[in-house]
Amino acid sequence: MSAGEMRRVTAINNGTVIDHIPAGSALVVLQMLGISDDRASPISLVMNVPSSKHGRKDIIKVEDRELTQDELDRLALIAPKASVAIIRSYAVAEKREVTIGTELVNVASCTFSNCITINPREPQDHRLNVVKTDPLELRCRYCGRPQVMSELIGNLI
Repeated sequence: MSAGEMRRVTAINNGTVIDHIPAGSALVVLQMLGISDDRASPISLVMNVPSSKHGRKDIIKVEDRELTQDELDRLALIAPKASVAIIRSYAVAEKREVTIGTELVNVASCTFSNCITINPREPQDHRLNVVKTDPLELRCRYCGRPQVMSELIGNLI
């Protein structure tokens, strides 16, 4: 394949490129990051493209927006192996790591409706322990309940 055939999306002047998102997960990533279609700046989305590392992958390019560290922490829930490049003047200005440590603090609240962290009269930090990274398995530090990933996305803080 020639370089022209490989390029599916045009380059961006300033913004963020999120690469190596698990195939089929890009729409969830957009939702999780609060990136919607009512933005004035373009969003490019490529889904289910070949990847030498993962077989298939999704890619998102968001113009005129750089992801914060909090957003990178959220991204780790869906795409812990993603690579993030910050683009300035059509060039990669910096690369940011998507990492998941041993605990996520105030990224998402526990999915168990009776957990103490949900009670507004007893404010607690929302702490989720990382039990396993591949596939990602989380447990609430307080109630010990395993977290259902599809529900956890709806509980992002």
